[in-house]
Amino acid sequence: MRFSIRPGRPPRATTTGLVLLVMAAAVVALGIGRYGIPLTRVVGIILAPIVPPVEPVGATEANVVFTIRLPRILLALMSGASLSLAGATLQGVFRNPLIGPQVIGVSSGAAFGGTLAILLGATHVGLLGSAFACGVAAIVLVYALNDVIARRNILALVLAGVVINGFFTALVSLVQYVADSEDTLPTIVFWLMGSFATASWDKLNLVAVPMLAGCGLLLALRWRINILSLGDEEARALGIKVERLRWFVLVLVAVVVAAQVAVSGIIGWIGLVVPHMARILVGPDHRSLMPASLLIGALFLLIIDTVARTLTATEIPLGILTALIGAPVFALLLRKTERGGHDG
Repeated sequence: MRFSIRPGRPPRATTTGLVLLVMAAAVVALGIGRYGIPLTRVVGIILAPIVPPVEPVGATEANVVFTIRLPRILLALMSGASLSLAGATLQGVFRNPLIGPQVIGVSSGAAFGGTLAILLGATHVGLLGSAFACGVAAIVLVYALNDVIARRNILALVLAGVVINGFFTALVSLVQYVADSEDTLPTIVFWLMGSFATASWDKLNLVAVPMLAGCGLLLALRWRINILSLGDEEARALGIKVERLRWFVLVLVAVVVAAQVAVSGIIGWIGLVVPHMARILVGPDHRSLMPASLLIGALFLLIIDTVARTLTATEIPLGILTALIGAPVFALLLRKTERGGHDG
C-alpha cells in the first residue's frame, strides 16, 4: 500500500486551531445532556471560582458540571488522545499504516485482565490494576515470542502481536463462557463494548499519571520515531539504537493503551483511523503528526462520547459507535490517500 500525503497547512497554526477546537468542544459537551445548561452559563460555572457570576451557581448545576460531566469529558479526551497517539507511533515504528494498538495484543491483554477482575468480583481499583497488569504482560509476551522466533524482524514482531492478541481474545471468551449468565456476563459484555458511564475523579486520578507520562514521553521521542520510520539501516547509520528504542516505545504504547482499556473497556478504530486524518492534515512528519493525532483523537472521542450519552434514552456503547463511524471513514481516507498517491 502506498501513501502519498499532500502538504498540509502550517503545523503550528493547525495545532493552535485544534487546541481551540478541543477546548470549545469540551465546553459545549459540558452543557449537553438530559440536564441542559446554556453555553454562557457553562462558562460562568467554570469561571465561578475565579469570577463569581451574577446568578450564583446552584448545587445541581455544580454537581452536573463538576462531579458528573467534567471527569467524564476529561477521561474521554485523555483516552482519545492516548489511543490516537499510540496508533500514530505504531504506524511510524512499523512503517505500516494498517497497524493499530489492537494489533500488538495490548488491548486484548488488558481486556482479559478487566474481565477476569469482574468475574472475581474485584473492586474498581482491582479492575484497573488487573487490566493494566495484563496489558503490560501482553507486550512482554510479544517481546518473548519475537525473541524466540526471529529477533530483529519487524514482520515477526507484528505476527507475534497477532498471536498474543488471539491468545488473550480466547481467554476473554473463556471468562465469558464461565461467567454467570444472569449477573456477571452482562456486566462483562457491556464493559468490553466500551463506556465512560462510570467515570469519576477517582478513576481519572488513577489513570492520569500513566496516560500523561506515557503520552509525554512519546511526544518527546517523536523526532526519533521520524528516524525509525525511515528504516532500520538508516536509523542505525544515524546512531540510533534501533532495538532498544523500538521496545521502549512499545512499552510506552502498552502503558497508555492498557490504562485506557482499564478505565473504559475496548474502544477500537481510534488508533487506526485518527493518524490517517492527522497525516492528511499536517503531513507525514511525526514532529507534527503526533501532536495533531493526539488532538484530533481527543476531539473525535469526545464527540463520539457526547453522541453516545445523548442520542438515545439508553447510553450507546462506544465500541459500537466507533466501529460504525470508523469503518466507513477509514475506507474514505484510504481512497483519498490512494488517489492522492496516484495523482502525485
